Amino acid sequence: MNKSRIQTGKQHSLARGAANLGSIAASWLILQSILNASPALADSRPPQPSLSYGELLEKIQSREVSNVEIDPTQQVVRVKLKTPVQGKSEVVVPIFLQNPELIETLRKNKVPFAVQPTADNSAALGFVVNLLLIMVLIAGLLMILRRSANVSNQAMNFGKSRARFQMEAKTGVKFDDVAGIEEAKEELGEIVTFLKQPEKFSAIGARIPKGVLLIGPPGTGKTLLAKAIAGEAAVPFFSISGSEFVEMFVGVGASRVRDLFKKAKENAPCLVFIDEIDAVGRQRGAGIGGGNDEREQTLNQLLTEMDGFEGNSGIIIIAATNRPDVLDAALLRPGRFDRQILVDAPDFKGRLEILNVHSRNKKLDPEISLETIARRTPGFTGADLANLLNEAAILTARRRKEAITIDEINDAVDRVVAGMEGTPLVDSKSKRLIAYHEVGHAIIGTLLKDHDPVQKVTLIPRGQARGLTWFTPNEEQGLISRAQILALITSILGGRAAEEVIFGDAEITTGAGNDLEKISSLARQMVTRFGMSDLGPLSLENQSGEVFLGRDFVARNEYSEEIAARIDSQVRNIIQHCYEQAKQIIQENRTLIDRLVEILVEQETIEGDKFRQIVAEHVPLPEQQLASNF
Repeated sequence: MNKSRIQTGKQHSLARGAANLGSIAASWLILQSILNASPALADSRPPQPSLSYGELLEKIQSREVSNVEIDPTQQVVRVKLKTPVQGKSEVVVPIFLQNPELIETLRKNKVPFAVQPTADNSAALGFVVNLLLIMVLIAGLLMILRRSANVSNQAMNFGKSRARFQMEAKTGVKFDDVAGIEEAKEELGEIVTFLKQPEKFSAIGARIPKGVLLIGPPGTGKTLLAKAIAGEAAVPFFSISGSEFVEMFVGVGASRVRDLFKKAKENAPCLVFIDEIDAVGRQRGAGIGGGNDEREQTLNQLLTEMDGFEGNSGIIIIAATNRPDVLDAALLRPGRFDRQILVDAPDFKGRLEILNVHSRNKKLDPEISLETIARRTPGFTGADLANLLNEAAILTARRRKEAITIDEINDAVDRVVAGMEGTPLVDSKSKRLIAYHEVGHAIIGTLLKDHDPVQKVTLIPRGQARGLTWFTPNEEQGLISRAQILALITSILGGRAAEEVIFGDAEITTGAGNDLEKISSLARQMVTRFGMSDLGPLSLENQSGEVFLGRDFVARNEYSEEIAARIDSQVRNIIQHCYEQAKQIIQENRTLIDRLVEILVEQETIEGDKFRQIVAEHVPLPEQQLASNF
């Protein structure tokens, strides 16, 4: 079907080219006929005659003519008169094609005459026109042939691999340029060593892994690791994205996979890097219509090439994805991707190393501590940290400073986390209501033992938020306890609790809409996934997936309606208890909250250390979590 379409396209292009040549040829033929029919058009017209043919004969007979030149080509005679006529001694007189009477009269009166025909350029002009026409026709044929050759070449190369190939990948990236993921670097360093010194491993019977799958969230450095491997190994390097295999024509993706591995075998040992492999490696048989589509044929060919009857010795496949849950099981088995390396968000030490790498070309103020920045940015990936320093550099240039200061770092952190800064609010009822809302979050987070300490409270709008409260953990958190989740829910409800206690139930606003979404999700996960309720240690719900990612088309509950009602009841009890606790804290610290609101309205931002200092002047910071029995 595809071949017939391509041939039809070639026939259409040839037909259009022939039609264009026909029109050009017709135009040239018409021009040629005009030029041949009127050769005298190329020459200047003769002047208007001063004598008629009869008057000329009379002048000859009266011996008033001294000389005559006959031009049979233009059918005129040029006459020299002894007596000027109308002030002219030379005149031009038209004659007939045959002029025996004129010649006889000239001879009879012994007037010297000569026949001098003008050169006829019509033949030469016709030759030139024909030559130009032939050249135009030849040039048109060459253009048509070249276009048809390009079409055929595109048809032949349609199934070729689009992988970018380098004999020695000069990516400019080494392992020293990759920081914060030391475990991944160590495992990938073995791959580089095997490529450089294979005898070191083969001497004891070790076999090189066929494939390495890099798994991790976006921005953690998976592609950067692949570039570092290519830069360190100094072997032929193929790089391609998973989406470049798949086309609308069935069979093209499989053809490109075959062509890629064919080139890789010719240049073994080598590295093949496939970025975003989930574009082609998703589970087979997903969706409503079955599994015989272009993507699945491409995946089948990839599975065959990686571990089929023919061995691919010396070819190492490195792939990257942030969606390992959607990959086909056959792709993940040993023998295809032997190693799965997790490239997760860096810890404090990793963030510090990443900041050291990205600050090499930045002018930093001597007072800036990279350790402080690393502690303030938990959960940031390598890409986030690079963007943070770049935003700080942009702000520094905009403010015309010579070096990046802590102010630019703080503003860059706020911009990366919450968005661009908006226009500050004017002092009004709305501003004070937002101030009470944010102080409600901050005061409860400060007074609860199991909550992260507050970092900043601000009324400066950022993004869609009219006010913001930041909390920063003191240490890296791998696991979260039940007490921490309850403290988090209570602090999130602090904004709505402050609105109700201070302004009354009729004045609560829509500002807590996002807060309510968060706590509903947290409370439901406590009941259905983490087993933190009276229902016991049960996991009743899994993370749902879409139909085209290899999941069920119809979502099915794994529990009865009675259990569903109990789940809803438990979620409601958790949220209601935390809300009552938040209102109690707000009521008991009303004086302190009023003072904090006055300071916040005046200064618009309160840093975490100052906030805790003010709270400590009124109430002691708790050493234990408030009672949370329900």
